[in-house]
Amino acid sequence: MSIDGYLDGATEKRLLLSNEADFDRVDAVRADSDAILVGAGTVRRDNPRLLVRSQARQAQRVARGLAPSPLKVTVTRRAQLDACAEFFTTGESDKLVYCASGALPEARLRLGEVATVVDGGQPVDLYRVCTDLYDRGVGRLMVEGGGTIHTAFLTADLADELHLVVAPFFVGDSRAKRFVGDGRFPWNPDRRATLAEVRQIGDVVLLRYALSARFGSV
Repeated sequence: MSIDGYLDGATEKRLLLSNEADFDRVDAVRADSDAILVGAGTVRRDNPRLLVRSQARQAQRVARGLAPSPLKVTVTRRAQLDACAEFFTTGESDKLVYCASGALPEARLRLGEVATVVDGGQPVDLYRVCTDLYDRGVGRLMVEGGGTIHTAFLTADLADELHLVVAPFFVGDSRAKRFVGDGRFPWNPDRRATLAEVRQIGDVVLLRYALSARFGSV
């Protein structure tokens, strides 16, 4: 995020907050994960591929009997997703769409050929999503955002750790997307999160917080 807490600018042009060294760090975290989750808004807005970039890391995963990149996961209320988005068309890993119950028929019609569509509840219940992912063999889930998904996971106390990278500039426009929205977060003045690591990576800084007793266990 920017110094003032934004994930992006207020225009359609994507704002790059990180640097190459940190992108490589994120790639390493991806390679060590069983699945990567983003919200439907991120799929529509950023059209992410969500693949491990490093060929060496891909090869290490394959040597362990895994797909070159982790399982891709998204969560949607309305199923307004393009089956031609790179989320669905790139990479060998499976794709999962957790959809609100009311939009399930449309989601399966629209996306059933490119992903496994799962009933996520009405509205989508992240506890249910996480339980289903665990039943599918996902022990380490990387949640990449955006802000709505960050808010949902954090307010539900479902995160074990938080990697927060701060870029050395301000956005200064309240129309832009923030790191999180309003909500009742478990960490507050009476329950402070544990700062586990501070690391300078070029011109950005990584703040790594332990958010549960499971921190570092997987």
